[in-house]
Amino acid sequence: MARYRLLVNGTSHQVDAWDGDMPLLYALRNSLGLHAAKFGCGLGQCGSCTVLIDGKPVRSCLMKVSEAAGKRITTNEGLGTPDKPHPVQAAFIAEQAAQCGYCTNGMVMSSAALLARNPKPTRAQAQAALAGNLCRCGSHDRVLKAIARASGQGEA
Repeated sequence: MARYRLLVNGTSHQVDAWDGDMPLLYALRNSLGLHAAKFGCGLGQCGSCTVLIDGKPVRSCLMKVSEAAGKRITTNEGLGTPDKPHPVQAAFIAEQAAQCGYCTNGMVMSSAALLARNPKPTRAQAQAALAGNLCRCGSHDRVLKAIARASGQGEA
């Protein structure tokens, strides 16, 4: 058993792992009780497990816990609170951008990363930022509207 220090949502945590190859997703969900990031495909193809590592969207099912140690990890729980949601979270609620909700974590995290680096993205830039996030319900149009709302541009 190995122990790793993870900085998650601004708080330092000690996490025990069977080895350094354990996916970060397992540490977040099983050790820290953070359930916004979902296990979707386990192959980094669907985006359900997306978290921000030093501000960049990363598939936590592929990142080893040993690689995440010492980096700044932000989960959906760390973006905002129910009383004061992050602008992207508030926009997703306002636009009713979730249907089944399984992909929502990845969509929100990818959108937050996009807006942090490009506060006024075009619709094409938003589509490109979300290209790795799969939604079988077809909520992409509402997600794009939510990104436009969060950026202050109305509907892009």
